Amino acid sequence: MFPDPKSRSAKLTQRAMQVLPDGGSRSTIRMTPHAIYVKEGHGGRVTDVDGNTLLDFNNNFTSLIHGHAHPRVVEAIQKQAPLGTAFSFATEAEIELAEMLTARVEGFDMIRFCNSGSEAVMNAIKAARAFTGRPRIAKCEGAYHGSYDFAEVSLGSGPDHWGDETRPESVPYSHGTPGGVLSDVIVIPFNDVARAEAILDAHADELAGVVFDPVSTQIGLLPPSPEFLDMLVRFRERSGALLIFDEVIAFRQGHGGSQTLLGVTPDLTALGKIIGGGLPVGAVAGSREVMSVFEVSGAKARLPHGGTFNANPLTIVAGRAAMTDWTPEAVDNLNAKGEQCREALREAIRIANVPGQVTGSGSLFRIHVHGRQMTTYRDTYPTAAEAERTHALAHGLIGEGVFTSTYGLGCLSTSTSDADVARLADATVTVYRAMREKGLYDAD
Repeated sequence: MFPDPKSRSAKLTQRAMQVLPDGGSRSTIRMTPHAIYVKEGHGGRVTDVDGNTLLDFNNNFTSLIHGHAHPRVVEAIQKQAPLGTAFSFATEAEIELAEMLTARVEGFDMIRFCNSGSEAVMNAIKAARAFTGRPRIAKCEGAYHGSYDFAEVSLGSGPDHWGDETRPESVPYSHGTPGGVLSDVIVIPFNDVARAEAILDAHADELAGVVFDPVSTQIGLLPPSPEFLDMLVRFRERSGALLIFDEVIAFRQGHGGSQTLLGVTPDLTALGKIIGGGLPVGAVAGSREVMSVFEVSGAKARLPHGGTFNANPLTIVAGRAAMTDWTPEAVDNLNAKGEQCREALREAIRIANVPGQVTGSGSLFRIHVHGRQMTTYRDTYPTAAEAERTHALAHGLIGEGVFTSTYGLGCLSTSTSDADVARLADATVTVYRAMREKGLYDAD
């Protein structure tokens, strides 16, 4: 099934290479030797252009909380589309989704919509700067916060350039990143309380905010320690820097997001993915005082914020439909199934008798192809052999009819069944055994 050089997906990849750089518009869906082109998706499954069906544990990188073509979402879009898809006017639906989301989270007094998680993080950072009058931000080493230059600093940094663990370097992710961007981002080690606090204190008067993801997929889905969270809150209180939660992914962990589960109320929260019902979406939410930077005072707002497709009615009605079905009961049921899935994967690793472990919480999981203890980002960084195994695992699962991600991340949706979880676990055993037979564990 994959890879298949004679497949229509392979031919489409070659065609795309002629008009799209690297064959597409999203680096996250690039696969070698060819991409998989999908024709349709329903519930927890997608069907590609060659007729192959895949059990989808990726769900467009965690954005589809109810799976593909959720009936209530489809109905909402079908009702709105004939009425218009975008206007240079406000719509009542925007107020309704805003009311729904602000009612769920104590720290959401007000909310502002945009079109992606990257935009949400960008606007949260800009809002912190506008509110505090300070230029710099801090973030955890290795954390992913979208494609904004400042948010990308230190993403994917490795041993050859990440610097001493007592003071991680601000490393560019993209070629050509201005030096000024690097100097305005302070990098702290995740889960290292003493070192992170010392770095933050040294820059306390310069920092507009600290950006933090409670379920960072690029830091192995490791949980933040209570001590680390307490340190961030203490620093916020004594420094005047804002605490910014990136809940673009993490919001799926609870009816009111991860912050309600952790008992932490940030000043600003970046949202995206599930709140759009599968359509492009982002949002910034926070206290009335901080969100006032978006309000016009005099000639203009402290933070002017336009966007042709911000709060477009298709996204808003789809998001409202998805969030209507994202009830406390649905959250509890899905999170329980998530723990069932993680335990099934742990059992699969035991049965296959290979080094491995599973991290995650709620409806998220990440499979690691090693058994070493992990606390910080540097603990999660793969060796060359581990990177090869992870690649082989992802491709092998596709061959078994299961799709996760190329780096071991997966998620469940409300359409995921017990049989789907069992199939994922069985496929994992099969692929791990094939990897051992191919000698991918000979070095252990």
